[in-house]
Amino acid sequence: MALVLSEDQQLLKDAARNFCQQRSPLNVLRELRDSKDETGFDAAIWKQMLELGWAGMAVPETYGGFQFGYGGLGVVLEETGRTLTSSPLISTVLICATAVNELGSDQQKASLLPAIVGGELLMSLALDEHSLHNPSHIETTASRTSDGFELNGSKTFVLDGHVAKKFIVVARSSGDRDSKEGISLFLVDSGSTGVTVARTRMVDSRNAAKISLDKVTVTEAAVLGDLDKGFVGLDRVLDIARIGLAAEMLGSIREVFERILEYLKQREQFGVLIGSFQGLQHRAANMYTEIELCKSVVRAALSALDDSEKSGQGIAELASIAKAKLSEVFMLVSNEGIQMHGGIGMTDEFDIGFFLKRARVAQQFLGDASFHRDRYASLKNF
Repeated sequence: MALVLSEDQQLLKDAARNFCQQRSPLNVLRELRDSKDETGFDAAIWKQMLELGWAGMAVPETYGGFQFGYGGLGVVLEETGRTLTSSPLISTVLICATAVNELGSDQQKASLLPAIVGGELLMSLALDEHSLHNPSHIETTASRTSDGFELNGSKTFVLDGHVAKKFIVVARSSGDRDSKEGISLFLVDSGSTGVTVARTRMVDSRNAAKISLDKVTVTEAAVLGDLDKGFVGLDRVLDIARIGLAAEMLGSIREVFERILEYLKQREQFGVLIGSFQGLQHRAANMYTEIELCKSVVRAALSALDDSEKSGQGIAELASIAKAKLSEVFMLVSNEGIQMHGGIGMTDEFDIGFFLKRARVAQQFLGDASFHRDRYASLKNF
């Protein structure tokens, strides 16, 4: 299992860093927030990301992708995390393209994946129904009809749901509401009769939505994967997404730490640089060791995704380790970033507060540290 980047991955990482720093610095997110932009991301920047091939990074060449693997997509996500780039890269590419590629039929893949790679289609996963992540707790129903299914229910925290043309809706086609059996996935057009979308402005200035489904009808062809047996595939898709999100969080963590170090070298108190204070040095050293652990965890998880011999259980364990660890360390480092910058760190003039807000949202999305510690314990039969 490679814990260092290959030469190609390093070249990609360098190119992605240059692009994000030059084309999508953090002030782009600030402008999107202040202008209350209807889309929530810069369409011109997204188009450039598409031209760079980022949307097809982990998509097979058969469907217009580049099959660079999740290791490649992971290093791109890490660099977008450094500048807090807002784009459909997580919602459409990391989550939904993965879901279609993992679970879709040949016809569904041929129809949807080239459209995603080309930027013609934005998609969102409609999964969670309550404030806490629980992928097996599904109350949205999928009832049989003469020519398909009728969907009823509601979803929350649907990432980029307000701009999506299609949703992957997780619904219960049979079984009890907390059972892993009886879960199915459906492709639903956002403009379908009975679909209501309400945008939610998140504290981190990213995009989410609440989705209501009232007697929404779909055909048999809308089923993604196996009917009633969708949870196993969904769980793998979520694990891939968790690892990708951890990679993005790693980029944000490293950026905050570098900003902290730079500030410690510049700020003076009592006529001396605050970086010379032993107490702050100890705190910086603690952050450094935690970040090194995070780097190893993320690299191992991304490497495992591209290893065809790695089992599903092994991926699940690494995903939960990565998401739990990165959630904890992102909170630690973002808190330290505010504290070490002092009063100015709390002002909107300084960028450090954006990372604090992103940390709070990212740690909750797809399960927080507590969720993943418990999940890891269950996977290990503790």
